[in-house]
Amino acid sequence: MDLNLSGKTALITGASMGIGEHLAETFAAEGVNLHLTARSMDKLEALKNRIAKISSVSVTLHPLDLTADGAIEELSAGIHQVDILVNNAGAIPSGDLWDIDQENWRNGWDLKVYGYIDMCREFYTKMKNAGGGVIINNIGNGGEVLDPKYIAGASGNASLMGFTRALGAFSLDDNIRVIGVNPGPVDTDRIYNMLKKRAIKDLGDENRAEDLQKGYPLGRPAHKQEVSDIIVFLASHRAAYVTGTIVTVDGGIASRRSII
Repeated sequence: MDLNLSGKTALITGASMGIGEHLAETFAAEGVNLHLTARSMDKLEALKNRIAKISSVSVTLHPLDLTADGAIEELSAGIHQVDILVNNAGAIPSGDLWDIDQENWRNGWDLKVYGYIDMCREFYTKMKNAGGGVIINNIGNGGEVLDPKYIAGASGNASLMGFTRALGAFSLDDNIRVIGVNPGPVDTDRIYNMLKKRAIKDLGDENRAEDLQKGYPLGRPAHKQEVSDIIVFLASHRAAYVTGTIVTVDGGIASRRSII
């Protein structure tokens, strides 16, 4: 299936690791030029070097802390055109209401919740002025499950789901599509750290994290490719009538009512 993405330009936040890193490689394989942003310049440079071995696309790096004053405006000023924005930066800490203090709760929301909103505000306008585009918010199935042991993430993700649906409801009037993607557990360091934390709290032994993982569909988290392929497809013209909705990629976990 030809996605007809070659020559497009994508901006990916949180691109230095995890899903963002793999997304950059997947878009590059489709011929998409890239703007990549994250805090770590070293990791971004390593990613750029890997991409250069598989593709001749343009890769521009923007090492930024998107929670800093003026950072999003600085990022926007350095990008002439963007056809695809993937909001991916941020990881809200796991734990119940008493595990997550006010500072950690606010810090998690500043980058992910308010960061996604501020990025949409900035780049929606840029896309509208240029004639259209696609915004994909990588959110997470915690916004569907509402697990009290992931309360900060559940609340933040649910907010972003509502925001995405509201913004995407009429965005096709501006030739812009706004879509949310809700991965469940994905084969990245983050999920294994969450499993260890849950195993310590619930089972008293971090080594029992593997026992928790056995409850996943197919006994494993999603492969990064299984998430990135969906996002790249949604960014393409093959999904031209998809907007204002959330696509869940979790093997059915949300329907089981548990994120673990």
